Amino acid sequence: MAYKPQVGAQMSTPNVIPMADIMLVLLIIFMVVTPMLQKNMPVDMARVDNAMEMQDADKDDAVVVAITRSGDIFLGKVLIRKDEITAEVKDRISARLNKTVYVKSDARAKYGVVVEVVDEIRSAGVDSVGLLTEKNERTRTPAPPVSPAPSAD
Repeated sequence: MAYKPQVGAQMSTPNVIPMADIMLVLLIIFMVVTPMLQKNMPVDMARVDNAMEMQDADKDDAVVVAITRSGDIFLGKVLIRKDEITAEVKDRISARLNKTVYVKSDARAKYGVVVEVVDEIRSAGVDSVGLLTEKNERTRTPAPPVSPAPSAD
């Protein structure tokens, strides 16, 4: 006779504790890595109702100049001075066919600073300047008509 080992009682529910541990570790990893994936300086852009789509601004090689509320100017994620913009932009677009530069300005940035930055970009030989905004997501629904109150006659 051959030896046959005894099998213990089997568990009818799956053990999900290791899966929950793995999911928590993945959640923490994504929470740490996601902010690092932004390639440009984050600003609170102006909101408009009829914005145009500019898919090229999201490309990895797009030249984006960001202007913060305090007036700081960033080319990508690098802080630069206003007088350096022309040379830096000229270097970045020199070998490109598409000479478009995108300006991403904070809604509360001073208008004069934004105009000066656009002038510096244009003097670098840029064909077109795209001003990036955010589209209003609110949908305006008309108020229901007011019906006259029934009279108590």
